Amino acid sequence: MQQTLSSNLNKGGKTVKLKKLSSLLLAGVLSIGALAGCATPAKDQGTAQDQPKEQKAIVLRMADVHSEDYPTVRANKKFAEIVEQETNGRIKIEVYPSGQLGDEKATLEQVQFGAIDFIRTSIAPLAEFNKDLEVLMLPYLYDDRDHMFKVLDSELGDSFLNGLKDNNMVGLSWYDGGARNFYNSKKEIRSPQDLKGLKIRVQESKLMMDLVKSLGASPTPMAFGEVYSAIQTGVIDGAENNYPSYLSTSHLEVAKYYTLDEHTRVPEMVLASKATIDKLSAEDQAIIMEAAKQAAEFERDEWFKEEQKSEAAAIEKGSIITKLTAEEKKAFQDAVKSIYDQYADRKDIIEQILNTK
Repeated sequence: MQQTLSSNLNKGGKTVKLKKLSSLLLAGVLSIGALAGCATPAKDQGTAQDQPKEQKAIVLRMADVHSEDYPTVRANKKFAEIVEQETNGRIKIEVYPSGQLGDEKATLEQVQFGAIDFIRTSIAPLAEFNKDLEVLMLPYLYDDRDHMFKVLDSELGDSFLNGLKDNNMVGLSWYDGGARNFYNSKKEIRSPQDLKGLKIRVQESKLMMDLVKSLGASPTPMAFGEVYSAIQTGVIDGAENNYPSYLSTSHLEVAKYYTLDEHTRVPEMVLASKATIDKLSAEDQAIIMEAAKQAAEFERDEWFKEEQKSEAAAIEKGSIITKLTAEEKKAFQDAVKSIYDQYADRKDIIEQILNTK
């Protein structure tokens, strides 16, 4: 019995060893099969070039000569923010304030050629490229701020925005540039006679030069960034601009006499390079147009608040603010009437503006 038991155990041991070996071989085969099942067949993998790539954002540049916290620059940033949000980051607009990309005339030229994509500009230098805009800057054309925007937000205003395409630019929206007033380092101004002989900086615009000449002063075109030192050194006696510009440039430090004659309300415009716009889809063009209009509404609100704040700050810093009576202002209006004669061919437009209510 013992021998039989031992013989069966030996046979059983061989059986156990064979079973273990079979199990290992089976496990190996199953593992190989599993790996093969997880792998993607070579014919389905494709090359690296066939794999979808993450779309890169389109980065565009926008120029402005004003400082970082100026109302127009804040609105430019709002414009960029809206565009990036509405395109889910596909289009990013980088805003360059403080004249980093050049003065208004230089940057306008770059916009024409597509070197700069967007710009916020006064229409004074822009009128050098498109003379039709000059009519919007005629002295004492608007009753007040509300009157101006009723004109600019109408079909007439849209026709001026769209009229820049022949200049390789696309007008997008209108910003508020406030009322422009004279300031100087010499004396208080209450009449055109007080301006006689003074050298006044003007924008590079024939209309603005004619305006200053008609009031008896000597117009001196120069870049915006040169005005402070020019007044300080006596190259010029003064300039003309709105309250926020007068304060933000520190011109009040060298020209303390500020006269509220409100001779012009020169609108400002956000425009794009036509070369840039033409590269975008119709959907993205629509987004940019709508974003520009929203940014314009934002800028107008910011401008009004800034104007109130700037006036208070100028008075606090020692500026002498001269507010003209109706009779005194009429003397300025009468002195510039001859300028309107130069725009006889635009009489219908002028009448339409004057009659807008």
